[in-house]
Amino acid sequence: MLKNNRIARLLGIEYPILQGGMAWVADADLAAAVSNGGGLGIIAAANVPPDILEKQILKAKTLTSRPFGLNIMLLSPTAEDAIELAAAHRVPVVTTGAGAPGKVIERLKPLGTIVVPVIASVAHARRVEKQGADAVVAEGTESGGHIGESTTMTLVPQVADAVKIPVIAAGGIGDGRGIAAAFALGAEGVQLGTRFVCCSECNAHPLYKQEILAAGDRSTVITGRRTGHPVRCLKNRLTQEFDKLEDRLADVQEFEELGSGRLRKAVVEGDVEWGSVMAGQIAGLIREIRPAAEIIRTMFAEAEEVLTRLASDFRNGE
Repeated sequence: MLKNNRIARLLGIEYPILQGGMAWVADADLAAAVSNGGGLGIIAAANVPPDILEKQILKAKTLTSRPFGLNIMLLSPTAEDAIELAAAHRVPVVTTGAGAPGKVIERLKPLGTIVVPVIASVAHARRVEKQGADAVVAEGTESGGHIGESTTMTLVPQVADAVKIPVIAAGGIGDGRGIAAAFALGAEGVQLGTRFVCCSECNAHPLYKQEILAAGDRSTVITGRRTGHPVRCLKNRLTQEFDKLEDRLADVQEFEELGSGRLRKAVVEGDVEWGSVMAGQIAGLIREIRPAAEIIRTMFAEAEEVLTRLASDFRNGE
């Protein structure tokens, strides 16, 4: 499966797997652990102040000699600072979200940075390919955090058919079966977020991790639909309050006021009742905390077994 894999070659990694750029979760420790495990670890720029983000980039360089990435949320007020930090420190890979990546491509590609936008539609994928993106992450609505409308099952094959650059599947992937399915749909790599929250090196609050471990197949809910920026997270008292706002058709400002600072409250403070416990639908599949490298190796061994078995089954059916 990995022989001549375009994503692995493009990013200079052993396994074609990226760790999602989760705000307040994806720090230097997690990114380095994933990169040292053979994947591509990613630091989340989010709204992090430039001086703190720079320290995270420098720390990652001390923890791993392997490639790592920086995720830049383009609508963030600190996005320009993040772009310049990526340029100054020659961050090997930048993924982008929440905005058009043109300025990132224009600024960083001439420096040798690989730019990989996260997209949620075929039109968006085509647009960023024309702008010069090196690959795309096609993220389905099963993902945790901010989401689009299309499922991974429907989005990935359509994007794979629409562009020539490699496609990385994200959303609803948590084990080797999911990786095998993503490759069957036309992806050449995968991006995982929720699964890497529950790894030993992740600094998210233990109570945040425990909520994911205790989750079932119907434990997530989508909040904030009226804002135009829906978010998937685990059900709790906060999501119940969001439901009340939806029921009475509250204005966008009320949603924003209720949601402000809630992710940090969950990830850093461990408030899993009134914090935003962002997690994907695959949370119901996650049952243990393991080192990042072990998670990666196990998942790709499982994926290889699945694909080998399926190939044998099809041959025997001829």
